[in-house]
Amino acid sequence: MDSILKYFKELTNRQIEQFEMLESLYNEWNSKINVVSRKDIDELYTRHVLHSLAIAKLVQFKPNTTVLDVGCGGGFPGIPLAILFPDVQFTLTDSIGKKIKVVNEVAKALGLSNVHGIQSRAEKLPYRYHFIVSRAVTAFPKFVALTRKLIDNQQINDIKNGIIYLKGGDFSDETALFAKKLTVYPISDYFEEDFFETKKVIYLPL
Repeated sequence: MDSILKYFKELTNRQIEQFEMLESLYNEWNSKINVVSRKDIDELYTRHVLHSLAIAKLVQFKPNTTVLDVGCGGGFPGIPLAILFPDVQFTLTDSIGKKIKVVNEVAKALGLSNVHGIQSRAEKLPYRYHFIVSRAVTAFPKFVALTRKLIDNQQINDIKNGIIYLKGGDFSDETALFAKKLTVYPISDYFEEDFFETKKVIYLPL
């Protein structure tokens, strides 16, 4: 939790309380349904919460922005972003029902009325969103192909609508097709923890 307060100093008391609740909530749910790897649960705030919040260093979502988290697993990056941006609407989707159950129960426990978890494949969703976020659920070209039609045309933010993707390692081959349009932001520019040394935020306006 200290790492969250270190990099996000403008949190309200309510947001601090919600972030503090994440540890006990995910420990409880992880004992029933394995949604966070066993080795990562003890590093929840760095490897999952803070990692998710790297997106907020790229864009401060305006109120009434709609964001789709594809392949959200237990709720990352969607849940931490929903705490940080209470006036933004987040739809979290995953094809595995038990993971969406955790998402909706965690959101309920946190009092997050701006989170809606849906069990579905992203390409089957009938709605459009200003931004699509995800944590490396598949190769980037495949992800773009599956989700680009879900981007809304209406622009209300300081950056153009598109895909914001969290990914680690060397993925230059995956992004070569989009090299002229996308921007890669090293998360180590924002957070000093060793975990982020090879982690990046990929932004592709669409």
